[in-house]
Amino acid sequence: MTDPISYSNATARLGLPLLFAGQAQKETTVNEALALLDLCVAGSVQGVLSDPPTAPAAGQAWIVGISPTGAFTGHANAIAGWTEGGWRFVQPSIGMRSYDVQKGAFRLFDGGWTLAAAPDSPQGGAIVDAEARAAIGALIELLKVTGTISDN
Repeated sequence: MTDPISYSNATARLGLPLLFAGQAQKETTVNEALALLDLCVAGSVQGVLSDPPTAPAAGQAWIVGISPTGAFTGHANAIAGWTEGGWRFVQPSIGMRSYDVQKGAFRLFDGGWTLAAAPDSPQGGAIVDAEARAAIGALIELLKVTGTISDN
């Protein structure tokens, strides 16, 4: 005899709640999923915090630091977003990117949230000439402006 089909109650990557046939109050499940999607799609965060901010605005989000307290307890590295219904949390998956407004650069989740470090500007030496230094400096500046690497 075959095993019965087993359905999970949430999506594998973002943990979005799924509907079930005959489920009452489907709008609650759909609204919860939309609130979580709102945190992730074209995501940006205000920065990294271990303590929840005192007066967040609806739609603002933060990356939870590695030693969370208060409402953030138990959600290290998650994206915490403030909604009309309170805090919502999304656990990141490897490869997730979010724009950090405070740093002006994208953060990448690779088990922890990292910023790309800016390469050192060319200095001295007999091989690299002034024209090459200017070109490399311009490339580094462009990477900073586009948020590919952090200016800090």
